[in-house]
Amino acid sequence: LCRRVSPTYMRAIGSATASCTAVGSYFKIRSCCFQSSVVVRPPSRASHSHRRRLSTTVMSASQSQSLSSSSAEAYARLSQLRPSFQQTMLRIKNPTASLKFYTEVMGMTHVDTYDFNDMGFSLYFLQSFDEGAKPALEPGSVDAHKHLWSTQGTVLELTHNHEDSGEVYHAGNEEGDGFGHIAFNCDDVYASCKRLEEQGVTFKKKPDEGRMKGLAFAYDPDGYWVEIVPRSDKSEIKQEFNLSQTMMRIKDPARSLPFYRDGMGMTLVRESHYPEANFSNYFLATLPPGTPPPTHDPQDRDASKGYVGALHGPVLELTHNHGTENDPDFKHKNGNEQGKRGFGHIGFLVDDVDEACAAIEAAGGELAKRPEGGKMQGLAFALDPDGYMVEIVKRGGYGDAFQPYK
Repeated sequence: LCRRVSPTYMRAIGSATASCTAVGSYFKIRSCCFQSSVVVRPPSRASHSHRRRLSTTVMSASQSQSLSSSSAEAYARLSQLRPSFQQTMLRIKNPTASLKFYTEVMGMTHVDTYDFNDMGFSLYFLQSFDEGAKPALEPGSVDAHKHLWSTQGTVLELTHNHEDSGEVYHAGNEEGDGFGHIAFNCDDVYASCKRLEEQGVTFKKKPDEGRMKGLAFAYDPDGYWVEIVPRSDKSEIKQEFNLSQTMMRIKDPARSLPFYRDGMGMTLVRESHYPEANFSNYFLATLPPGTPPPTHDPQDRDASKGYVGALHGPVLELTHNHGTENDPDFKHKNGNEQGKRGFGHIGFLVDDVDEACAAIEAAGGELAKRPEGGKMQGLAFALDPDGYMVEIVKRGGYGDAFQPYK
Protein backbone atom coordinates (compact mmCIF):
# COMPACT_ATOMS: atom_id res chain seq x y z
CA LEU A 1 0.00 0.00 0.00
CA CYS A 2 2.74 2.46 0.86
CA ARG A 3 4.03 2.47 -2.72
CA ARG A 4 0.95 4.49 -3.70
CA VAL A 5 0.80 7.19 -1.02
CA SER A 6 2.35 9.87 -3.24
CA PRO A 7 5.12 10.12 -5.82
CA THR A 8 7.47 11.36 -3.09
CA TYR A 9 6.74 8.41 -0.82
CA MET A 10 6.95 5.98 -3.73
CA ARG A 11 10.43 7.20 -4.57
CA ALA A 12 11.49 7.25 -0.91
CA ILE A 13 10.62 3.60 -0.38
CA GLY A 14 12.46 2.33 -3.40
CA SER A 15 11.34 2.24 -7.01
CA ALA A 16 12.95 -0.17 -9.43
CA THR A 17 16.45 1.18 -9.27
CA ALA A 18 19.83 -0.38 -8.68
CA SER A 19 21.78 2.63 -7.49
CA CYS A 20 23.26 2.36 -4.02
CA THR A 21 26.61 2.57 -2.31
CA ALA A 22 28.91 -0.36 -1.63
CA VAL A 23 29.17 -1.11 2.07
CA GLY A 24 32.21 -3.34 2.18
CA SER A 25 33.10 -6.94 1.61
CA TYR A 26 32.47 -8.44 5.02
CA PHE A 27 30.61 -7.45 8.14
CA LYS A 28 29.40 -8.91 11.40
CA ILE A 29 25.74 -9.55 12.12
CA ARG A 30 24.29 -9.80 15.58
CA SER A 31 21.01 -11.51 14.87
CA CYS A 32 18.79 -13.66 17.06
CA CYS A 33 21.28 -16.26 18.16
CA PHE A 34 24.51 -16.08 16.19
CA GLN A 35 27.24 -13.98 14.68
CA SER A 36 28.48 -14.77 11.22
CA SER A 37 30.48 -13.24 8.43
CA VAL A 38 28.45 -12.65 5.29
CA VAL A 39 29.65 -11.57 1.88
CA VAL A 40 28.07 -8.41 0.49
CA ARG A 41 27.97 -8.01 -3.27
CA PRO A 42 27.12 -4.35 -3.89
CA PRO A 43 24.81 -3.82 -6.86
CA SER A 44 26.08 -1.87 -9.82
CA ARG A 45 24.31 1.22 -11.10
CA ALA A 46 21.88 0.64 -13.92
CA SER A 47 21.12 3.42 -16.38
CA HIS A 48 17.90 5.39 -15.90
CA SER A 49 16.72 4.60 -19.43
CA HIS A 50 17.41 0.91 -18.85
CA ARG A 51 15.31 0.94 -15.68
CA ARG A 52 12.43 2.65 -17.45
CA ARG A 53 12.51 0.17 -20.29
CA LEU A 54 12.36 -2.74 -17.85
CA SER A 55 9.63 -1.26 -15.69
CA THR A 56 6.72 -2.56 -17.76
CA THR A 57 6.95 -6.16 -16.49
CA VAL A 58 3.94 -7.53 -14.60
CA MET A 59 4.32 -11.02 -13.10
CA SER A 60 1.21 -12.94 -12.11
CA ALA A 61 1.71 -15.69 -9.56
CA SER A 62 0.25 -18.10 -12.10
CA GLN A 63 3.13 -17.15 -14.42
CA SER A 64 5.82 -18.23 -11.94
CA GLN A 65 8.57 -20.13 -13.68
CA SER A 66 8.39 -23.91 -13.62
CA LEU A 67 10.71 -25.39 -11.01
CA SER A 68 13.14 -28.12 -11.93
CA SER A 69 11.97 -31.54 -10.82
CA SER A 70 14.67 -31.64 -8.13
CA SER A 71 13.71 -28.21 -6.74
CA ALA A 72 10.01 -29.06 -6.81
CA GLU A 73 10.69 -32.30 -4.96
CA ALA A 74 12.84 -30.51 -2.40
CA TYR A 75 10.20 -27.84 -1.78
CA ALA A 76 7.59 -30.58 -1.40
CA ARG A 77 9.75 -32.23 1.28
CA LEU A 78 10.21 -28.89 3.01
CA SER A 79 6.47 -28.16 3.04
CA GLN A 80 5.84 -31.55 4.70
CA LEU A 81 7.76 -30.29 7.74
CA ARG A 82 4.86 -27.90 8.45
CA PRO A 83 6.74 -24.61 8.27
CA SER A 84 4.84 -21.73 9.86
CA PHE A 85 5.60 -18.00 9.83
CA GLN A 86 6.57 -17.37 13.45
CA GLN A 87 8.50 -14.09 13.78
CA THR A 88 9.75 -10.79 12.42
CA MET A 89 12.85 -9.34 14.07
CA LEU A 90 13.68 -5.65 14.52
CA ARG A 91 16.67 -4.19 16.38
CA ILE A 92 15.84 -1.56 18.99
CA LYS A 93 17.79 1.01 21.01
CA ASN A 94 15.63 1.37 24.13
CA PRO A 95 13.65 -1.66 25.39
CA THR A 96 11.65 0.44 27.82
CA ALA A 97 10.39 2.77 25.11
CA SER A 98 9.78 0.02 22.56
CA LEU A 99 7.99 -2.33 24.95
CA LYS A 100 5.75 0.51 26.12
CA PHE A 101 4.89 1.42 22.52
CA TYR A 102 4.05 -2.09 21.39
CA THR A 103 2.26 -3.21 24.57
CA GLU A 104 0.52 -0.10 25.91
CA VAL A 105 -0.08 1.67 22.60
CA MET A 106 -0.44 -1.14 20.06
CA GLY A 107 -1.96 -3.63 22.49
CA MET A 108 0.52 -6.47 22.08
CA THR A 109 1.40 -8.91 24.86
CA HIS A 110 4.97 -9.38 26.04
CA VAL A 111 5.10 -13.18 25.93
CA ASP A 112 8.77 -14.03 26.42
CA THR A 113 12.29 -12.70 27.05
CA TYR A 114 15.76 -14.13 26.53
CA ASP A 115 18.80 -12.42 28.10
CA PHE A 116 22.16 -13.43 26.63
CA ASN A 117 24.41 -11.37 28.87
CA ASP A 118 27.52 -13.28 27.83
CA MET A 119 26.88 -12.29 24.22
CA GLY A 120 25.62 -8.80 25.05
CA PHE A 121 22.05 -8.83 23.82
CA SER A 122 18.45 -9.49 24.89
CA LEU A 123 15.40 -10.60 22.95
CA TYR A 124 11.83 -9.52 23.68
CA PHE A 125 8.92 -11.31 22.00
CA LEU A 126 5.49 -9.73 21.61
CA GLN A 127 2.27 -11.10 20.18
CA SER A 128 -1.23 -9.87 19.35
CA PHE A 129 -4.13 -11.71 20.98
CA ASP A 130 -7.84 -11.11 20.65
CA GLU A 131 -9.95 -10.37 23.71
CA GLY A 132 -10.21 -13.37 26.00
CA ALA A 133 -7.37 -15.26 24.28
CA LYS A 134 -4.40 -13.71 26.08
CA PRO A 135 -2.38 -16.39 27.90
CA ALA A 136 -1.05 -15.91 31.43
CA LEU A 137 2.69 -16.07 30.81
CA GLU A 138 5.72 -14.83 32.73
CA PRO A 139 8.36 -13.76 30.19
CA GLY A 140 11.48 -15.87 30.62
CA SER A 141 9.63 -18.83 32.16
CA VAL A 142 9.50 -22.37 30.84
CA ASP A 143 5.81 -21.93 30.05
CA ALA A 144 6.63 -18.80 28.06
CA HIS A 145 9.33 -20.66 26.09
CA LYS A 146 6.92 -23.51 25.42
CA HIS A 147 4.32 -21.09 24.10
CA LEU A 148 6.81 -19.13 21.99
CA TRP A 149 8.22 -22.11 20.11
CA SER A 150 4.89 -23.82 19.55
CA THR A 151 2.62 -20.87 18.80
CA GLN A 152 0.39 -20.98 15.76
CA GLY A 153 0.67 -17.20 15.54
CA THR A 154 3.44 -14.78 14.66
CA VAL A 155 5.47 -12.73 17.12
CA LEU A 156 7.45 -9.52 16.87
CA GLU A 157 11.00 -10.08 18.11
CA LEU A 158 12.75 -6.97 19.41
CA THR A 159 16.54 -7.38 19.68
CA HIS A 160 18.45 -5.09 22.04
CA ASN A 161 22.25 -4.98 21.90
CA HIS A 162 23.43 -4.01 25.39
CA GLU A 163 26.48 -2.00 24.41
CA ASP A 164 25.57 1.43 23.11
CA SER A 165 27.88 1.85 20.13
CA GLY A 166 26.13 4.99 18.98
CA GLU A 167 24.68 3.15 16.00
CA VAL A 168 21.32 4.46 14.85
CA TYR A 169 19.24 1.63 13.47
CA HIS A 170 18.09 2.00 9.91
CA ALA A 171 14.32 1.94 9.46
CA GLY A 172 14.48 1.08 5.77
CA ASN A 173 12.62 2.79 2.92
CA GLU A 174 15.62 4.49 1.42
CA GLU A 175 16.79 3.73 -2.11
CA GLY A 176 17.91 0.11 -2.42
CA ASP A 177 16.39 -1.00 0.90
CA GLY A 178 14.47 -4.26 1.03
CA PHE A 179 12.51 -4.05 4.28
CA GLY A 180 9.56 -1.67 4.23
CA HIS A 181 7.33 -1.85 7.30
CA ILE A 182 5.21 -3.83 9.67
CA ALA A 183 1.47 -3.18 9.91
CA PHE A 184 -1.47 -3.37 12.31
CA ASN A 185 -5.12 -3.73 11.40
CA CYS A 186 -7.92 -1.90 13.19
CA ASP A 187 -11.64 -1.24 12.72
CA ASP A 188 -11.46 2.53 12.29
CA VAL A 189 -8.16 3.96 11.06
CA TYR A 190 -9.19 7.59 11.66
CA ALA A 191 -10.34 7.01 15.25
CA SER A 192 -7.38 4.80 16.13
CA CYS A 193 -4.87 7.24 14.66
CA LYS A 194 -6.47 10.06 16.64
CA ARG A 195 -5.91 8.03 19.81
CA LEU A 196 -2.34 7.25 18.75
CA GLU A 197 -1.65 10.94 18.21
CA GLU A 198 -3.10 11.76 21.63
CA GLN A 199 -0.58 9.29 23.09
CA GLY A 200 2.31 11.12 21.45
CA VAL A 201 2.79 8.91 18.39
CA THR A 202 4.12 10.73 15.32
CA PHE A 203 3.26 9.95 11.72
CA LYS A 204 4.87 9.66 8.33
CA LYS A 205 1.39 9.85 6.82
CA LYS A 206 -1.93 10.47 8.53
CA PRO A 207 -5.10 8.81 7.17
CA ASP A 208 -6.43 12.02 5.61
CA GLU A 209 -3.16 12.87 3.85
CA GLY A 210 -1.94 11.93 0.41
CA ARG A 211 -3.86 10.30 -2.41
CA MET A 212 -4.60 7.10 -0.50
CA LYS A 213 -7.09 8.10 2.18
CA GLY A 214 -7.98 5.81 5.05
CA LEU A 215 -4.58 4.34 5.83
CA ALA A 216 -1.65 5.73 7.77
CA PHE A 217 2.00 5.23 8.60
CA ALA A 218 3.09 5.86 12.17
CA TYR A 219 6.63 5.84 13.56
CA ASP A 220 7.66 3.50 16.36
CA PRO A 221 10.34 4.68 18.86
CA ASP A 222 13.16 3.60 16.50
CA GLY A 223 11.62 5.20 13.44
CA TYR A 224 10.33 1.99 11.85
CA TRP A 225 7.26 2.55 9.72
CA VAL A 226 4.09 1.04 11.20
CA GLU A 227 1.23 0.95 8.71
CA ILE A 228 -2.28 1.31 10.14
CA VAL A 229 -4.73 -0.55 7.89
CA PRO A 230 -8.51 -1.00 8.08
CA ARG A 231 -9.98 -4.44 8.72
CA SER A 232 -12.63 -5.80 6.42
CA ASP A 233 -16.28 -6.05 7.38
CA LYS A 234 -15.79 -9.82 7.65
CA SER A 235 -13.50 -9.42 10.65
CA GLU A 236 -14.62 -10.65 14.05
CA ILE A 237 -11.54 -9.35 15.90
CA LYS A 238 -12.40 -7.38 19.05
CA GLN A 239 -8.93 -6.06 20.00
CA GLU A 240 -8.25 -2.54 18.72
CA PHE A 241 -5.05 -3.55 16.93
CA ASN A 242 -3.58 -6.81 15.65
CA LEU A 243 -0.17 -7.29 14.04
CA SER A 244 -1.12 -7.90 10.43
CA GLN A 245 1.80 -7.60 8.05
CA THR A 246 5.53 -7.60 7.34
CA MET A 247 6.52 -6.05 4.02
CA MET A 248 9.71 -6.89 2.10
CA ARG A 249 10.66 -5.94 -1.44
CA ILE A 250 11.63 -8.73 -3.81
CA LYS A 251 13.58 -8.80 -7.05
CA ASP A 252 11.82 -11.64 -8.88
CA PRO A 253 8.41 -13.12 -7.99
CA ALA A 254 9.21 -16.17 -10.13
CA ARG A 255 11.84 -17.12 -7.53
CA SER A 256 10.41 -15.71 -4.29
CA LEU A 257 6.86 -17.05 -4.63
CA PRO A 258 7.90 -20.71 -5.02
CA PHE A 259 10.20 -20.40 -2.00
CA TYR A 260 7.51 -19.10 0.34
CA ARG A 261 4.47 -20.78 -1.20
CA ASP A 262 5.77 -24.20 -2.29
CA GLY A 263 8.61 -24.56 0.20
CA MET A 264 7.61 -22.64 3.33
CA GLY A 265 3.99 -23.75 3.03
CA MET A 266 2.40 -20.30 2.83
CA THR A 267 -0.83 -19.62 0.96
CA LEU A 268 -1.10 -16.84 -1.61
CA VAL A 269 -4.19 -14.99 -0.37
CA ARG A 270 -3.99 -11.75 -2.35
CA GLU A 271 -2.24 -10.52 -5.47
CA SER A 272 -2.44 -6.92 -6.70
CA HIS A 273 -0.84 -5.39 -9.79
CA TYR A 274 -0.39 -1.68 -10.47
CA PRO A 275 1.15 -1.38 -13.95
CA GLU A 276 0.65 2.38 -13.99
CA ALA A 277 2.90 2.63 -10.92
CA ASN A 278 5.20 -0.25 -11.95
CA PHE A 279 4.79 -2.49 -8.92
CA SER A 280 2.89 -5.55 -7.69
CA ASN A 281 2.07 -6.88 -4.22
CA TYR A 282 1.79 -10.53 -3.22
CA PHE A 283 0.32 -11.39 0.20
CA LEU A 284 1.07 -14.80 1.70
CA ALA A 285 -0.17 -16.29 4.96
CA THR A 286 0.43 -19.32 7.14
CA LEU A 287 -3.10 -20.56 7.71
CA PRO A 288 -3.71 -22.21 11.11
CA PRO A 289 -4.21 -25.98 11.07
CA GLY A 290 -7.72 -26.92 10.03
CA THR A 291 -8.34 -23.63 8.25
CA PRO A 292 -9.76 -24.31 4.79
CA PRO A 293 -7.81 -22.63 1.99
CA PRO A 294 -9.45 -19.58 0.45
CA THR A 295 -11.74 -20.26 -2.48
CA HIS A 296 -11.37 -16.83 -4.08
CA ASP A 297 -9.02 -15.90 -6.89
CA PRO A 298 -6.10 -14.01 -5.27
CA GLN A 299 -6.45 -11.40 -8.01
CA ASP A 300 -10.12 -10.79 -7.17
CA ARG A 301 -9.65 -7.40 -5.51
CA ASP A 302 -12.76 -7.31 -3.32
CA ALA A 303 -12.72 -10.97 -2.25
CA SER A 304 -8.99 -11.08 -1.52
CA LYS A 305 -8.98 -7.74 0.30
CA GLY A 306 -11.91 -8.87 2.42
CA TYR A 307 -10.22 -12.17 3.24
CA VAL A 308 -6.88 -10.62 4.20
CA GLY A 309 -8.57 -7.86 6.19
CA ALA A 310 -10.29 -10.44 8.38
CA LEU A 311 -7.19 -12.48 9.22
CA HIS A 312 -5.86 -12.26 12.76
CA GLY A 313 -2.37 -13.50 11.95
CA PRO A 314 0.08 -11.44 9.91
CA VAL A 315 0.66 -11.86 6.20
CA LEU A 316 3.98 -11.56 4.45
CA GLU A 317 3.68 -8.82 1.83
CA LEU A 318 6.18 -9.20 -1.00
CA THR A 319 6.48 -6.07 -3.13
CA HIS A 320 7.92 -6.34 -6.63
CA ASN A 321 9.06 -3.21 -8.46
CA HIS A 322 8.69 -4.18 -12.10
CA GLY A 323 11.87 -4.73 -14.07
CA THR A 324 14.25 -5.59 -11.25
CA GLU A 325 14.07 -9.26 -12.24
CA ASN A 326 15.75 -8.40 -15.55
CA ASP A 327 18.73 -6.59 -14.02
CA PRO A 328 21.42 -9.17 -13.14
CA ASP A 329 23.21 -6.70 -10.85
CA PHE A 330 20.22 -5.58 -8.82
CA LYS A 331 20.08 -6.61 -5.16
CA HIS A 332 18.07 -5.24 -2.24
CA LYS A 333 19.78 -4.52 1.05
CA ASN A 334 18.55 -7.11 3.57
CA GLY A 335 18.83 -5.05 6.78
CA ASN A 336 22.08 -6.58 8.07
CA GLU A 337 24.64 -4.50 6.18
CA GLN A 338 26.95 -2.24 8.17
CA GLY A 339 25.34 1.18 8.40
CA LYS A 340 21.97 -0.19 7.29
CA ARG A 341 21.10 -2.50 10.18
CA GLY A 342 17.59 -2.46 11.57
CA PHE A 343 15.29 -5.21 10.34
CA GLY A 344 17.10 -8.49 10.89
CA HIS A 345 15.11 -11.49 9.72
CA ILE A 346 11.85 -13.36 9.60
CA GLY A 347 11.53 -16.83 11.12
CA PHE A 348 9.66 -20.10 10.66
CA LEU A 349 8.96 -23.07 12.91
CA VAL A 350 9.47 -26.53 11.39
CA ASP A 351 9.21 -30.09 12.65
CA ASP A 352 12.86 -30.91 11.88
CA VAL A 353 15.54 -28.26 11.35
CA ASP A 354 18.13 -30.59 9.81
CA GLU A 355 15.68 -31.93 7.26
CA ALA A 356 14.43 -28.43 6.46
CA CYS A 357 17.97 -27.21 5.80
CA ALA A 358 18.72 -30.23 3.64
CA ALA A 359 15.60 -29.54 1.58
CA ILE A 360 16.47 -25.83 1.19
CA GLU A 361 19.94 -26.73 -0.08
CA ALA A 362 18.53 -29.42 -2.37
CA ALA A 363 16.30 -26.75 -3.91
CA GLY A 364 19.36 -24.62 -4.62
CA GLY A 365 19.13 -22.39 -1.55
CA GLU A 366 21.93 -21.27 0.77
CA LEU A 367 22.40 -21.37 4.52
CA ALA A 368 23.91 -18.48 6.47
CA LYS A 369 24.15 -20.65 9.59
CA ARG A 370 23.94 -24.41 9.65
CA PRO A 371 22.19 -26.23 12.53
CA GLU A 372 25.51 -27.57 13.83
CA GLY A 373 27.28 -24.20 13.61
CA GLY A 374 27.79 -21.42 16.12
CA LYS A 375 27.19 -21.34 19.85
CA MET A 376 23.52 -22.21 19.54
CA GLN A 377 23.24 -25.49 17.75
CA GLY A 378 19.95 -26.84 16.52
CA LEU A 379 18.67 -23.70 14.84
CA ALA A 380 19.64 -22.34 11.44
CA PHE A 381 19.46 -19.31 9.18
CA ALA A 382 18.70 -19.74 5.51
CA LEU A 383 18.86 -17.10 2.80
CA ASP A 384 15.74 -16.60 0.73
CA PRO A 385 16.05 -15.79 -3.01
CA ASP A 386 16.64 -12.12 -2.19
CA GLY A 387 19.20 -12.80 0.52
CA TYR A 388 16.89 -12.04 3.45
CA MET A 389 17.71 -14.00 6.60
CA VAL A 390 15.13 -16.67 7.40
CA GLU A 391 15.53 -18.28 10.82
CA ILE A 392 14.61 -21.97 11.01
CA VAL A 393 13.62 -23.15 14.51
CA LYS A 394 12.37 -26.51 15.74
CA ARG A 395 8.69 -26.46 16.62
CA GLY A 396 8.36 -27.02 20.37
CA GLY A 397 12.05 -26.38 20.99
CA TYR A 398 14.42 -28.89 22.54
CA GLY A 399 14.16 -30.67 25.89
CA ASP A 400 12.04 -29.98 28.94
CA ALA A 401 13.08 -26.31 28.89
CA PHE A 402 11.68 -25.84 25.37
CA GLN A 403 14.77 -24.00 24.15
CA PRO A 404 15.26 -23.13 20.46
CA TYR A 405 18.80 -24.53 20.58
CA LYS A 406 20.45 -27.62 21.97
